[in-house]
Amino acid sequence: MASLFTARIRFRLLQVMGFFIGLVGQAVRAFGGPKLGSMITRPVSEPLLLLSGVQLAKLIRQRKVKCIDVIQAYINRIMDVNPLINGIVKYRFEEAKKEAHAVDMKLLENWEDDATLEKKWPFLGVPLTVKEAFQLQVALLKEAGAIPLGITNCSELCMWYESSNKIYGRSNNPYDLQHIVGGSSGGEGCTLAAACSVIGVGSDIGGSIRMPAFFNGIFGHKPSPGVVSNQGQFPMARGVQELFLCTGPMCRYAEDLVPMLRVMAGPGIKKLKLDEKVNLKDLKFYWMEHDGGSLLMSRVDQELIMAQKKVVAHLETVLGASVQHVKLKQMKYSFQLWITMMSAKGHDGKEAVKFIDLLNSHGKPISPLWELIKWCLGLSVHTIPVIGLALLEEKFKYDTEKYKKFKAMKESLLKELVEMLGDDGVFLYPSHPTVAPKHHVPLTRPYNFAYTGVFNALGLPVTQCPLGLNTKGLPLGIQVVAGPFNDHLTLAVAQYLEKSFGGWVCPGKF
Repeated sequence: MASLFTARIRFRLLQVMGFFIGLVGQAVRAFGGPKLGSMITRPVSEPLLLLSGVQLAKLIRQRKVKCIDVIQAYINRIMDVNPLINGIVKYRFEEAKKEAHAVDMKLLENWEDDATLEKKWPFLGVPLTVKEAFQLQVALLKEAGAIPLGITNCSELCMWYESSNKIYGRSNNPYDLQHIVGGSSGGEGCTLAAACSVIGVGSDIGGSIRMPAFFNGIFGHKPSPGVVSNQGQFPMARGVQELFLCTGPMCRYAEDLVPMLRVMAGPGIKKLKLDEKVNLKDLKFYWMEHDGGSLLMSRVDQELIMAQKKVVAHLETVLGASVQHVKLKQMKYSFQLWITMMSAKGHDGKEAVKFIDLLNSHGKPISPLWELIKWCLGLSVHTIPVIGLALLEEKFKYDTEKYKKFKAMKESLLKELVEMLGDDGVFLYPSHPTVAPKHHVPLTRPYNFAYTGVFNALGLPVTQCPLGLNTKGLPLGIQVVAGPFNDHLTLAVAQYLEKSFGGWVCPGKF
């Protein structure tokens, strides 16, 4: 009885904190930020912008298209659209043009065949954008021939699912500028969706690749843990958090996912089976339309449920695959599983990185409550989500008994999923309970990210796949999950869903 009473008290505390954050969010919507009309970005008119990275690289290698023409086409698009979406916050156009000219000169002097060039530079001359937290992945993709055009926006300290900060401002959804782009890789998501880039890199500790990919109607892959290095990014995870943080590819076209992953993983690619052929008809598909009824999260939109059911019907009737509806009861504790695992101590006994420590000003500790007061007076240098997270952090600090309880629950859920999926199964699950909400609404729904975060806690590979647009023109999508190191299954399904449901839809096209 005592433990039940304690659990109820904790739940009420979560409700009160959520209500408080909701009030702040309402205040922000009422008094803060510029008011944008219901606008979308202009559709693409340049054919070069509608080719995948793989296709562009092939045309450049075969000398059918000049690299400088590709780069200039993307620069033109960025200059036209980026003032609206604010996805790219630092340009490197002059450097990019120099690198493009160097590629064209290299091809004039080097008459190696296409296969040899592809092996050396699989993304030769392909435009790239990168979230403002990376070093290593940029270097690897540049070695593969990609040309960075700029750095994309993210949330403060990469810890919120709306990309807005006091330095670069807020990013806007290209399908409706009044809506969010997700976070923390949100600038990357909207940049790709608006055809201002073709391939990009994101990081994911609770859905920071998959939520922006979903909200912006593109593909995003969270690899199995330990496949892609997380070095060279900020903030760095520590202890058990390192198991949850994954770096992965984001792109408009599914065929770019595998070659990007090969480049980004380096020697880690040996842990995967990307060369293994996948016969989709032989796969076992499982699906679940919501988390089972958690009171902490929003109900799943009916349009998202209908989109998922269309996929299920297609898999059954067109593909002829085995599809089974399942109910995983522990999924409704997704947020509790994620937050408990994130606050756990590492194998060396050290505590996880504290969010408030990352906020310290020049080594001096800050007071979240004082920062909230300063924010209300317009004097804080921090955003309200970051201040709110710092206030909540103390409530979710490591607790031995709670950790044991939810660790056992996590292990039980993981065992159930791994046994269900085996090496020939995938699980279809909503990427988020709602389509991209309007700006600031996440403040009133702080726990919705758990639809993606739970798979970080479980350590499973996931690919977010677009499924067209809803009746209001906002992207729909779905997560495809597989067992550990079976990334090749989710990536194969992603390509199939793209062919079957159309994949990325150009903003402003309809």
